[in-house]
Amino acid sequence: MSKDRKRALVTGGAGLIGSHVTDLLIEEGWRVRVLDNIEPNTHKRGTPAWINSRADFMHGDLRDRQTMTQALANIDVVFHQAAYGGYMPEIAKYVHVNSLGTAQMLEVIREKNLPIKKIVVASSQAVYSEGAGNCPKHGLVFPNVRPVEQLKRGDWSVRCPMCNEPTTSLPTPENAPVGGETVYGLTKVDQERLVLLWGKQVGIPTLALRYSCTYGPRQSIFNPYTGVIAIFCTRLLNDLPPVLYEDGEQTRDFSFVEDIARANLLAAATDRLDGLPANVGSGKGVAVREIAQRLGEALGIKMEPEIKGEFRPGEMRHLTSATDRIHAVGYEPEVDLEEGIGRYLDWIRSQSDVRDYFSEAADILRRKGIVHRVASSA
Repeated sequence: MSKDRKRALVTGGAGLIGSHVTDLLIEEGWRVRVLDNIEPNTHKRGTPAWINSRADFMHGDLRDRQTMTQALANIDVVFHQAAYGGYMPEIAKYVHVNSLGTAQMLEVIREKNLPIKKIVVASSQAVYSEGAGNCPKHGLVFPNVRPVEQLKRGDWSVRCPMCNEPTTSLPTPENAPVGGETVYGLTKVDQERLVLLWGKQVGIPTLALRYSCTYGPRQSIFNPYTGVIAIFCTRLLNDLPPVLYEDGEQTRDFSFVEDIARANLLAAATDRLDGLPANVGSGKGVAVREIAQRLGEALGIKMEPEIKGEFRPGEMRHLTSATDRIHAVGYEPEVDLEEGIGRYLDWIRSQSDVRDYFSEAADILRRKGIVHRVASSA
């Protein structure tokens, strides 16, 4: 390969999405540097073997200015995947890693006048509140987050902000209001707004990819706070039922990790998304209960999901991504849910000592007030 190969930094490059982005970049002829702190919640057994041997791997924390300066040296494009994620109780760590870490990265690039040509930042559908809905009276509406008092009554409906009548779910476009109703969601808003605003100020192309629920091989089997497919699998493989919040009929848009990696490369190659957020998803909503049933059938484990009358305030009821914007530049998901689940299960069966970490974590979330219970009708 010639010296003019593009050079990429993938932050969080040991993780689910970052490692697949790294592999695809190298396959396409890029030189790749990976920066990852090997977060113990995600990588309980240390540095994973799947980190591409052809990547320049740096074990370090993006919050450390010197580390970040070294990581950004001689880089053309930054794929900023690093984030602290899931439903964890550490408020300060979310803000420190996701918000401050991103801000400091941008400061380093500007202060050192580094010749970065583009930044692609990983955002999330968690930036939305309740997504889009159809009201029989008012048409397309963007409902407010459901009040805790409503959820405590076991009323899971999403209501029109104008007439308070129940709505039906619609695909959520990028112009839906954002704000984040969890600490994680709030810091993803920080990340994408910081990057997009900064890019306009300094004249460097930036864009934010709002991922739907991403799953696939390498999704942590240790982190009990993120990734419903991984959580359900580890429960079932330990002869424990999947636990459903609310009534299990909430829907999510699932994307296979290799499709998300392809979206990142496409975003780096086109200028038509510069300065914008773009949803990346399948455009199809699937009930969480159906996911639990599909996994049980695929594993040959017949076990009914458990519903405990619990919910997580701020968690959206339905979220399907409207993907017209990224489709317009050529993105099409290639792996459907059936194939993706099959490939994930092939991978998780190959892992040793798959344990259930969810039970203990769920108790912590209850004690911290992150998981609530429906009020007794008695």
